[in-house]
Amino acid sequence: MPTQYLFVFAQVHEEFRIPELLSVAELYGFEIKFPEGPDGRSTTRPFMILELESDEHARLLARRCVLIKYICEFYARGKTYEELHENNRLRAPQWEKYAADTSFKFMVTAFNHTIPQWRQKDVVESFAYMDWQGKIDMKNPEVTLVCFEEYRDKHGTTRAKDEGDGEFEEVWFGRLIETGSARPLVKKFDVKKRVYYGNTSMEAEMSLLMANQTLAAPGKLIYDPFVGTGSMTYTTAHFGAYVYGSDIDGRQMRGKVKPPGIIRAAAQYGVASRIMDLCTFDVTQNPWRCGELFDAIVTDPPYGVRAGAKRLGRKHARPLKEGPIPVHVPRPDDQPYIPPTRPYELSELARDLVLLARYMLKPRGRLVFFLPTVTEEYKEVDVEAMLCDGMELVANSLQDFGSWGRRLITVRKTTTEKYPPPTFDPAHAVTENVATHVPAHKDFREKYFQGFKKSDDGNDSEDKQGNV
Repeated sequence: MPTQYLFVFAQVHEEFRIPELLSVAELYGFEIKFPEGPDGRSTTRPFMILELESDEHARLLARRCVLIKYICEFYARGKTYEELHENNRLRAPQWEKYAADTSFKFMVTAFNHTIPQWRQKDVVESFAYMDWQGKIDMKNPEVTLVCFEEYRDKHGTTRAKDEGDGEFEEVWFGRLIETGSARPLVKKFDVKKRVYYGNTSMEAEMSLLMANQTLAAPGKLIYDPFVGTGSMTYTTAHFGAYVYGSDIDGRQMRGKVKPPGIIRAAAQYGVASRIMDLCTFDVTQNPWRCGELFDAIVTDPPYGVRAGAKRLGRKHARPLKEGPIPVHVPRPDDQPYIPPTRPYELSELARDLVLLARYMLKPRGRLVFFLPTVTEEYKEVDVEAMLCDGMELVANSLQDFGSWGRRLITVRKTTTEKYPPPTFDPAHAVTENVATHVPAHKDFREKYFQGFKKSDDGNDSEDKQGNV
């Protein structure tokens, strides 16, 4: 029979919370039951009560999910301590089995508030009716009982340190199962502490969330076609996957000294042996000669703001010359030939990425990538327009910057049918069933530098702009 567990989350990236939970549960092969009703999946609060089959499932989630701070076996909740104690007594069969001879300690903490020491003591003593006879052990207890008080957000207001103490919205109580041990990885992979990074490097927390969406695990092979400075390679490799990366600009991967920058950073994290290879090529002129190679594709494609997406070709076609094409044309000073590139429009890139994933992914493989969108123009059909036969949307989570945002898109390959390599034809940038729709991410670069002006009155959006 499923047991109720109290999940305590870091109140950041709220839209990413449930997709991460579901992805990790899928990775380990178990289900999570959410409460019924309209608020069953609400992420506006840091607390959620979910049902799992065992404590071991809770531990697996706490050790892998970046957004989890604590998981407890749920005992009671209430608007007041009187209500909490009344509900806790009804759950006595759950905690009585530990009361006789188990070492324990109490932890009293709060969200959006700091509880003074004297009241923490009063709270602990209010649970005297539980009659725990075991030894109090503050260092290595067998059971940790946790009481969480939830306060409304008071940030931005001036107040005394203990002002409003005890005026909580709700209080929660349970037995601690596991502290979120994946959360410290955010500091471990901090870009500022990395030996090699660039101005487009993805922040650590988001890289870890993306890695969880790929279901990275030992034995899996993951590909980043716009690897850049390698932010996603380190986190996916940390979870045991082997990683292959490519980019049209090899300088981003190499840096200015040897060994290549990505390899140096991977060695810093102890995962250099899991970097299979790094190659320089245009993803639209790729060397792949067979499909279904990878378990996942994860990438943060360039948006055209700090770094523009490029593909081989010329902006304007040259007129054809008369006569036979020369086999070899001498170059001044025998310098190597650098092929010309042209801009890769974002809506074309996104569509091509889905087609490439359908060809390169194994069945049930995932494509995980960021898609920037204009907030006022975005519609769900923008993402639907990118999908093709054999690919389904798994998650769509927004990181909001005000007038624009970027969406972490997770797509799963659902087909076992063999498909030919994509042609990367710009004419296929949208699917046939929504051919008349112009997605909000089309020409994103131009919209960004124009300040996301409204088409009807020409006024600039007053919302803040985040970093790309």
